[in-house]
Amino acid sequence: MQKTSSYSPTANSRTFDLILSSMAIALVFVATLLLNIRLPIAANGGLVHLGTAMLFIIAILFGPKKGLIAGAIGMGLFDLVSGWTLWAPITIIARGLQGYLVGKIAWSGNRTGNSTSFNILAAVVSMPLMIAIYYVGEAIIFSSWVIPAASIPGNIVQNVVGLIIAIPVAIALKKTPYFK
Repeated sequence: MQKTSSYSPTANSRTFDLILSSMAIALVFVATLLLNIRLPIAANGGLVHLGTAMLFIIAILFGPKKGLIAGAIGMGLFDLVSGWTLWAPITIIARGLQGYLVGKIAWSGNRTGNSTSFNILAAVVSMPLMIAIYYVGEAIIFSSWVIPAASIPGNIVQNVVGLIIAIPVAIALKKTPYFK
């Protein structure tokens, strides 16, 4: 009797990809949920969290698709479970596109996130996009183009802190055997 193998490289890589995507979503969600500070700015306040750093790290390490998925679902889930439900659609769009853009730039020209200068450029270029999407979304929510301006400083701080944390972490992780 001959044994048959159930191993399939394609099925195995799809399973690994699903696990990696799930872990990326979970890491962004947990970093946003557990490591955040609510800012006392205006009526709508603001939130500075380390989910942005995790989003940048994932997009740099794994590229645009993982960045999009981790940002959109991870931070969107955070909004849904933590009292920011009204912001969830805005977050899904803003953070999904931000993750995609960071990954796309960091992985452009066969770089695969290995260029520190392109990784910094990617994060910096993504910031105005994220801020603009939140601004427009909040303008719709509040029926005002003035009120959302109060969120801009918090969004800038959140992105800068994310960048300052993400770049050294991504550099260190890129030196590990898994990413070589």
